[in-house]
Amino acid sequence: MTMLTDKQAGVAGAEAGSRARLNRNRVLVLALSVVLALLPVLPTPEFWITLGNYIGLYSIVAIGLVLLTGVGGMTSFGQAAFVGLGAYSTAYLTTQFGLSPWFGLLVGLVITMASAYVIGLITMRMSGHYLPLATIAWGLSLFFLFGNLEFLGKYDGLNGIPVLSFFGVELQSGRSMFYLIWAVVLLAVLAMQNLLNSRPGRAIRALKGGGVMAEAMGVNIAWMKVVIFVVAAILACVSGFLYAHLQRAVNPTPFGLNYGIEYLFMAVVGGVGHVWGAVLGAGILTILKDVLQGVLPKLLGANGNFEIIVFGVLLVLLLQYARDGIWPFLVPAGPPVLAPGQAAGLAVRQKPEAGELILDVRAARKQFGGLVAVNDVSFQVRAGEIIGLIGPNGAGKSTTFNLVTGVLPVSGGEVRYRGEVISGLPSREIVKRGIGRTFQHVHLLPTMSVLENVAIGAHLRGDFRAQGGVCAAILRMNKAEEEKLLFEAKRQLERVGLADCMYMEAGSLALGQQRILEIARALCCDPALLLLDEPAAGLRYKEKQALAELLRKLRGEGMSVLLVEHDMDFVMNLTDRLVVMEFGSRIAEGVPEEVQKNPAVLEAYLGGVE
Repeated sequence: MTMLTDKQAGVAGAEAGSRARLNRNRVLVLALSVVLALLPVLPTPEFWITLGNYIGLYSIVAIGLVLLTGVGGMTSFGQAAFVGLGAYSTAYLTTQFGLSPWFGLLVGLVITMASAYVIGLITMRMSGHYLPLATIAWGLSLFFLFGNLEFLGKYDGLNGIPVLSFFGVELQSGRSMFYLIWAVVLLAVLAMQNLLNSRPGRAIRALKGGGVMAEAMGVNIAWMKVVIFVVAAILACVSGFLYAHLQRAVNPTPFGLNYGIEYLFMAVVGGVGHVWGAVLGAGILTILKDVLQGVLPKLLGANGNFEIIVFGVLLVLLLQYARDGIWPFLVPAGPPVLAPGQAAGLAVRQKPEAGELILDVRAARKQFGGLVAVNDVSFQVRAGEIIGLIGPNGAGKSTTFNLVTGVLPVSGGEVRYRGEVISGLPSREIVKRGIGRTFQHVHLLPTMSVLENVAIGAHLRGDFRAQGGVCAAILRMNKAEEEKLLFEAKRQLERVGLADCMYMEAGSLALGQQRILEIARALCCDPALLLLDEPAAGLRYKEKQALAELLRKLRGEGMSVLLVEHDMDFVMNLTDRLVVMEFGSRIAEGVPEEVQKNPAVLEAYLGGVE
């Protein structure tokens, strides 16, 4: 009873902490809004207003980089070029054709989205150092394009950009533009927070983990990378539009590589994983740059861009001592409260009839060069069965799992699921058909809550197309759908006995609990076949008993289970049949009592029999 009380206290504490962080964020937004509202009407020096405008413009770009780099894990040095597209689009159309600036914004957004889509399709598939190099390349290309096109004024640019009119009010000065710029900043922050706390947002956050888990849960990671690249480019374009009408003139200089690096630096300094960190970083860097430009020439007795040297030193120190930026020091990090509440249940797939052939692995083969990891392995799984796939370390069990779930393509043979050949399909298509899985090495998002980690498993469920898109998430039009997904995640956590941990960070759980969490996430996919890779590893005796009881219950509900496990007592007392592998080949198959007496199995495990 005391243990239950302690758990309840832990849940209440985690929930209270999350709500306290949420309240602090609301207070921060309110305080910032009040300050921003009062600043232009008070006798504030014009210089401060100008500085505030630039901080706002830079913040909009940096917010996009938080989404792209901090959350999505894709480094981009070329965002300044998209700022240029927004600026030049409105500048050209308004000065050369006398068109409305708002039409110029629309054209700029269309050009930016089309450009970002094409560039994203090409570059977002890259990884490692190739991606940032590619962003430098296209950023420089657009910069030199701006400077060499005659109709854009070459390096002299375009002048005489008209004043922006907003609902009949002409924004003729920086003070009058202040409200519009910061309204866009606050809307961008709200939009990104809405996006990240949604179905597509969880998919975006899963990208940084490498993508294997995300694909296995149904996320099209290649498409999601392009989507967030386009979203970040749109924010940069809007910033460029506002910049053009603030300056009333444009030239290529602010859209070069140096500014692209500064935008990324702003996001990193503030906290590249935090939306508000982008605003903080933009403020710190803009103010610091202005101070250094005035102080350093006096100290050194010479003019030059010495502030860049200081920025370089600061970045090295920051990466050494505060890799998450400054924002986490001001506002402690933690998962937000996304209370599941009560909601209508998601649709559940009809389970196959007991005894129906559900998985048919036919002479599956996997070669890595000259190494044969899986050598023409065949076995079957029927509905309502628990099948154990066992063998010594390096036998090819996990590789076989990866062949079944599409993580690896087969080199020969085929895998059929309910009569359909699935061996050529990607993971996201296989999970859609009803195969859920866990991993040998736990694949979780440690800074996200347990509840959100499990909700990733429901990525393909519910009204995905109608209410699961990025635009719906940004505009918060998917609230009812989100409630269903989170309620389903809560239900699965209760099913596996982790409901007490739902508001905790997933990374704070013990290894055994993390493995149970993976099972809950797989169950959220609503599978008919569940593949578990060493689910009992790290569990204590009573936890193993509870897991075995859960798997028996699932079997009773018509679900099939294929598991890899090294705990022989656990396997022998649970499974209906065993498939034994050694050196990539199947060496035995049968009921546990027969298999444990098989000479080939004894040879594989014990090195020989007397």
